[in-house]
Amino acid sequence: QVQLVESGGGSVQAGGSLTLSCASSGDTWSIYSMAWFRQVPGMEREGVASIETPHSGTFYADSVKGRFTITQDNAKNMLYLQMNTLQPEDTAMYYCAAARGWVLVPRKDDFTWWGQGTQVTVSS
Repeated sequence: QVQLVESGGGSVQAGGSLTLSCASSGDTWSIYSMAWFRQVPGMEREGVASIETPHSGTFYADSVKGRFTITQDNAKNMLYLQMNTLQPEDTAMYYCAAARGWVLVPRKDDFTWWGQGTQVTVSS
């Protein structure tokens, strides 16, 4: 089993920045890919960014490309999402997820383990 705990969400004005963190524990040796998803009420959970372990190939959704950066620190079992130039449309619950296999384009059905989520609210 793998446990994931997100932190770093909050409220920010448009144009601001936030960094989300995700701490993984348990059977982390079984993680091959990690990703950040986001979801707003009534909408599907959207894959925002993903990263493969250990070769660190990355993928970004078009909506965040150039503004968000996903990184990982394997020694610390940490995943990060640096979010710059935030916009009101980035407002959502953000989830950290981990997969047993190599997944570059993040689809929620490919991920086995999920965190509880952290809320990001961007005001105009």
